[in-house]
Amino acid sequence: MRIGVISDTHGLFDRAIARHFAGVEHILHAGDVGKREVIEQLELIAPVTVVSGNVDGFEASGFPVEQVIALRGHRIALYHRLYEKGKLTKDGASFLARTTPDICVYGHSHQPKAEWREGMLLFNPGSAGPKRFHLPRAIGLLLLDREAIGAQHITLADRAE
Repeated sequence: MRIGVISDTHGLFDRAIARHFAGVEHILHAGDVGKREVIEQLELIAPVTVVSGNVDGFEASGFPVEQVIALRGHRIALYHRLYEKGKLTKDGASFLARTTPDICVYGHSHQPKAEWREGMLLFNPGSAGPKRFHLPRAIGLLLLDREAIGAQHITLADRAE
């Protein structure tokens, strides 16, 4: 199963995303959506599970702050601000302990990252929004089957198509 992973769009839908996510069966958006139109564009590609982020005003956005879903036999959690300033947040640690996912997709830092921690994959696709700081714009893919989890990052051009 191929799953598109995106975060920190900040209201921007880059047409390159549709090309990279062609054929995915599901899309996970880890918050800081910015504009509901971004989710509407993603829904034209595949079903979307989304959480809100700080830019969205968390609960004020109408999107949940956290979600846990099951895909291909794996528990996948979404939570926007898992890390802050390079460290796992207290709320993030509590969320992981409470939900015990196989995979946690998060955003906020704009830094593409994939790491295994205590048997779970923590995956930040990076930011697909306007380029900020010195960080690359990026999205991700999760590749799942019943026995394995694979993850990869896809770097986007500095400017949206």
